[in-house]
Amino acid sequence: MRHNPGMRVGVLFLAAGSGRRFGGDIPKQYERIRGITLVELGLRHLAAEPRIAWLQPVLAEGDRYFADCVASQNLPYTVLPAVTGGAERSLSMSRGLAALPDDCEWVAVQDAARPIPSPNLLAGVLDAAFLHGAAIPGVAVHDTIKQVDESGRVVATLNRSLLSAVQTPQVARREWFEKAMERFCGELHRFTDDASLLEAAGFPVFVSAGEATNRKITTRQDFDWLRRHWEEVA
Repeated sequence: MRHNPGMRVGVLFLAAGSGRRFGGDIPKQYERIRGITLVELGLRHLAAEPRIAWLQPVLAEGDRYFADCVASQNLPYTVLPAVTGGAERSLSMSRGLAALPDDCEWVAVQDAARPIPSPNLLAGVLDAAFLHGAAIPGVAVHDTIKQVDESGRVVATLNRSLLSAVQTPQVARREWFEKAMERFCGELHRFTDDASLLEAAGFPVFVSAGEATNRKITTRQDFDWLRRHWEEVA
């Protein structure tokens, strides 16, 4: 049950990656499964969450695919004019934040490479963000995790019961993202995800339930998994 029906969220839809590890002639987010691109899958899945009011695309310079993906959809949220992403995720996020409407108070940062977040996952992370100010979906870590030094020597075995593998969308108050980015201007390259920036700025971030199927498509093996999964459920 959603506890915050008046919440209106803007999604920064990060689709500027080149997909070097994936390979191929086109960016991975425009590869197709049963005739549907990963971007189109992502747009459709986000449409299941009624609190999403805007989607701000952040694209690579010269992107010639995204407009066709949007044109083929009947989406319940407003797709804003795209902005060009930067060389690093933090710069893409900064440009996307600046382009959102002034009355957008909540921001969800979503990777186009995670194309099938479920309605329950989306509802859960938005509910948790509304309650706490910021939230990210995460799944329990089942493998034993070792911390190693530069030579490969194990220096610690971490308590996996306290660890989560985090996903997107990562959701927070817009002003929190803006204040954190202002505080660490010039150091944004240090942060590997959006939540770590908030954490460093002192804002509390809570973890909601993620899902194994909310998998990031990075390699061809990931894409093959997604094809098999989608053919089973579609």
